[in-house]
Amino acid sequence: MSELFNDDWMKKFQNEWNNEPELSGELEKIGFNSVIGYGFKGDDQAAGYIKVENGKVTEAGSYDGQELNWDMRADDNNWEGWIDNGLGMTGLGMSVTTGKLKFNAGDFKAMIKDPRMAGPFIKSFTVMGRV
Repeated sequence: MSELFNDDWMKKFQNEWNNEPELSGELEKIGFNSVIGYGFKGDDQAAGYIKVENGKVTEAGSYDGQELNWDMRADDNNWEGWIDNGLGMTGLGMSVTTGKLKFNAGDFKAMIKDPRMAGPFIKSFTVMGRV
């Protein structure tokens, strides 16, 4: 899955994100703004990023030094599994606890305790599967 998080993949993810009301619509309600990086464990930097303004992705592409509010890393095979099968709340908790999903930036505990953010976060993995 070498194309995962490349420029083209991230732009497709942007379109899918913005077309999913359970993701962009819910985040718009809380005025969510953030720059989110996606990448692989062991890499020096994220592979791709999105910039979210008021719930909608306004920029997406290959990571090029943007300051990240969130930086998520996992092994390629874990990303593939989550993209193919989605990720529920229990799976998310286990993935973080076991180190399969690592947050190099961002407050996972605060996010997961806020249902206004946790639900859309979980939905973002389902949306990845549409790319």
